[in-house]
Amino acid sequence: MAPGDGSGTTRRFRGLRLEAVVALAGLAAIWQIASLFVPHFLFPSIPEIAARLLAIFTSWSSLADALATSARILAGLAGAFVLGTLLAMPMARSTAFERYAYPLLNFNQGIPALSWVVVAIIWFRGIEFRIFFIMVMTTLPAFTFQVLDAYRAMSKDLFEMTLSFRPSRLDLLRALIWPTVLPGILTAWKVNLGNAARVVVVAELVGATGGVGYELLQQQQLFDMAGAVAWTLVLVIFVLVVQGLITLIESRALRYRAVAEQAL
Repeated sequence: MAPGDGSGTTRRFRGLRLEAVVALAGLAAIWQIASLFVPHFLFPSIPEIAARLLAIFTSWSSLADALATSARILAGLAGAFVLGTLLAMPMARSTAFERYAYPLLNFNQGIPALSWVVVAIIWFRGIEFRIFFIMVMTTLPAFTFQVLDAYRAMSKDLFEMTLSFRPSRLDLLRALIWPTVLPGILTAWKVNLGNAARVVVVAELVGATGGVGYELLQQQQLFDMAGAVAWTLVLVIFVLVVQGLITLIESRALRYRAVAEQAL
């Protein structure tokens, strides 16, 4: 890649980072001003929230809760992705199978996360398996539909041309199918990551003895807004870090797009 290939993209992301900093600084300023005029238990000051956030990251027990929630999110997403891919492939190849699977997935999408929490509590004893089950069931439809759409976005002409070279299944997967579906898969992970973060908190609120959701419940019982905001920020930081990693993988794996744009 030529030295100037990614300059436009780099400038755009630098601008986005600057805008994000300005927006977040503005939100923090508004919150701090509100804390001067609103009762403390409703709007704690920014320094107090920052102190609570620092305490979370410097306490092993609190950090263990944050890591537990992170592991639950990633495990649930991985399970939903694998199962969603296994469903999407036969749906793409068999119209008959899709006619039966599609309505079931649509029906699943309409079930609230809280309903799955109740079902999991009734069906299963283990807390970790309950949360894993809830995560998979709430994110499975989105993964399935997004992988299916990514697979169907593959050009039929390009597929037939590739077949004319008589590639092995591995070569076909590596040279055509994988590069075609990868952008959709990465987008699916970024979209479902935020959904999973919200769902795991609901699951932990009613069934866990540790994690961010459990800690939020403790702060609610203590009427501690500073602690609630700090634990919420822990989850937000995790989501932003993972999204950043996915974006980095995307930029590396799809760098051929920049080369193609330069060639055009």
